[in-house]
Amino acid sequence: MTNAIEIRGLCKSYEDFALQNVDLTLPGGSIMGLIGENGAGKTTTIKCILNLIHRDAGQITLLGQDNLAGEAAVKADIGVVLDECYFHDTLRPRDIDKILSRVFPTWDSALFEDYRNKFQLPQGKFVKEFSRGMKMKLSLAAALAHRPKLLILDEATAGLDPVVRDEILDEFLAFIQDEDHAVLISSHITSDLEKAADYITYLHQGRVVLSEAKDVILDHYGRLACTARQLETVEREDLVRVRKGSFGCEGLVRDRAAFHQKYRDLLVEKTTLEEIMLFMGKGEEAV
Repeated sequence: MTNAIEIRGLCKSYEDFALQNVDLTLPGGSIMGLIGENGAGKTTTIKCILNLIHRDAGQITLLGQDNLAGEAAVKADIGVVLDECYFHDTLRPRDIDKILSRVFPTWDSALFEDYRNKFQLPQGKFVKEFSRGMKMKLSLAAALAHRPKLLILDEATAGLDPVVRDEILDEFLAFIQDEDHAVLISSHITSDLEKAADYITYLHQGRVVLSEAKDVILDHYGRLACTARQLETVEREDLVRVRKGSFGCEGLVRDRAAFHQKYRDLLVEKTTLEEIMLFMGKGEEAV
């Protein structure tokens, strides 16, 4: 099975930000959630994958092909949905079908119509009359109608209500039933990724600080809740980050089971992706 995405040593520098030696691998038949704070480098990474910006260093392979040398062939097999619907307000779904059928050799009008019906998108309404949720469904229908093997989404579910988000996540899960297919989704909604993603890559200040199977992350990482005095008894190499407050202290633990064996009197609970992000973004180094 070919990896859908392989990135090695990706670097991109701006005046006030640098993407530094990013590595990630997305296997076929799976969904990867790309998480991180605003400005962490998620969109920059996606733009490099799509060759929308020039990278300074690194190699990117998509569906087994170099994304520069095989750009035209690779992009024919990629569906992209961004955080805004970029179809003109005066277009209707049937207009989009006519336009894109001339752009993509593999465009399937019948499939586009199936998605339009499934998503309950009125054929005769203009894009400007659609709600945000309807616009995202329209973008997804267009991304899927040329039968891509890889879907890339940049904050596409932001601002959508839970019902619409759940409906879209179901489409992603159906899409990857074919093991030649894969999804990369950048999102701040970590609860959605906990539900649907197979892998998580966490970018922080332009670096990958965590890239692992989601279940491994949630099974192994934990949150220590303790007093300041109890925190002093913990060796710093056993904590990833700490947070100290007026009412107690917290620590991010990388291996709950090993920590419990070593510190049987301290309570370590399961954690969430959101809590891990908060520790990494706002916590102090355990030194």
